[in-house]
Amino acid sequence: MSRASLPAVTHFRPPRLTAGFDEYGRLDATAHRKVHGPLRALNANLLVRLADEIRLSGRGGAGFPFGRKVRAVLESAQRRQLPAVVVVNATESEPASWKDKVLLSRAPHLILDGAALAAEAIGAEKIVVGLTDDGVGEGSLAAALAERRMPVPTGIVTVPHRFVSGEGGALVRGINGEAHVPPGIKTRASDSGVNSLPTLLSNAETYAHLALAARLGPSGYSCVGVADEPGTVLLTVSGAAARPAVVECPTGTPLRRVLELCQVPAGAAVLTGGYHGTWITARSADRATVSRAGFAAVGGTLGAGVVVSIGPDTCPLGELAQVVNFLAAESAGQCGPCRLGLSDLARTVDLIVAGTGSAELVRAAAGAVHGRGACGHPDGAARLAASALAVLSDDIATHASRHGCGRPVKNQLGVPAGSGTARARLTVDWSRCDGHGLCAHVVPEFVRLDSNGFPAFPPTPVPVWLEGRARRAVRMCPALALRLTGGG
Repeated sequence: MSRASLPAVTHFRPPRLTAGFDEYGRLDATAHRKVHGPLRALNANLLVRLADEIRLSGRGGAGFPFGRKVRAVLESAQRRQLPAVVVVNATESEPASWKDKVLLSRAPHLILDGAALAAEAIGAEKIVVGLTDDGVGEGSLAAALAERRMPVPTGIVTVPHRFVSGEGGALVRGINGEAHVPPGIKTRASDSGVNSLPTLLSNAETYAHLALAARLGPSGYSCVGVADEPGTVLLTVSGAAARPAVVECPTGTPLRRVLELCQVPAGAAVLTGGYHGTWITARSADRATVSRAGFAAVGGTLGAGVVVSIGPDTCPLGELAQVVNFLAAESAGQCGPCRLGLSDLARTVDLIVAGTGSAELVRAAAGAVHGRGACGHPDGAARLAASALAVLSDDIATHASRHGCGRPVKNQLGVPAGSGTARARLTVDWSRCDGHGLCAHVVPEFVRLDSNGFPAFPPTPVPVWLEGRARRAVRMCPALALRLTGGG
């Protein structure tokens, strides 16, 4: 799906977050009030009790209980005698996810209702909505703010549309005017977030659910879905789907029904949870139900509600390699597991695509970065690659025996063109290269020497944080064989 237009939106009855879409398209303030009705304020105790009773959790990927976040912010603000800040994370920097863009573009008042409820309840001094600079939904959100009165000053902050920009710490840093990358040391926003104040940071869809629950009450909200995870979920279904869409469905809905609705080919492997998610087989997809527990029961992950299928007309290993190389390039480059480990992981996946690597090499590379990063990015990339080994084992065997499968790579996983901000590419004039190996010493994170002593590197853009050293390697090449094209 292209960022030029929003995907289709559909639902299993009854629609909640997407209510009114069929009739109004985008809900302005008048349509929003007509569809959803009035909203009453809640004090802190009522807000926490509501969140706990409906088991509201973050919909950005981690699934952290919202009520616990609110309590942590209240305790921090009281202990330090400081006002709080509410942050709506609507960056949706996951390339395969569209649900937050849909809400921003078509139901912005629902997000703002939830943020306003939270701000009044915890006594926040301001609300900040974080968006990426792709322009999708920003105009709709600005128009919604102009149509209503918020309880506290509310602003929009845009950050670069990069994968790591959506990480909570990276967003807080961006709002504070710092580099839009995760902090090197993990900190809790509830202790020190925007301007070092206690900050309630949660996903756009989470705030929209809060606004619905405040209107429906605990019993009304929980009458749909499963008892442990009541309500509905927004799924972005794409890949080999003939009818890709954002689908709203009650928790407990069989995943197979969702895949059939979007016309996903039978027998397709499925990536669940997005680029930091896990793969499941078609057989597992037939048994899965839509919820965190339902996906986990078959080895999947709900994450940010991403469901991407791989059809029979593309090379699954080539698709995987594109994503892993993208994740390596999108790294902030702040810690060893990202700078070195993800490049190694990408190389091992490239090797199994070429038929010269093995699953053991991929597992070793994934294990080398797991649990060691300054943020969750290395863990997510390792999880994606490692989970593919069992699901795509037949493809790995085919590539090993035939040095490929003969199918093209159609980018069904939706890797963005240009891989974010990384544009420059290294090339070698092989008529000049004498195998001095100096380039591998200057840029070891990207260039390695093959068994014959010649440079080898992935056919992907050089990560933006390595461009300076890549240029240095070009200048230092004794044979003038190395080239760097594109870039800043």
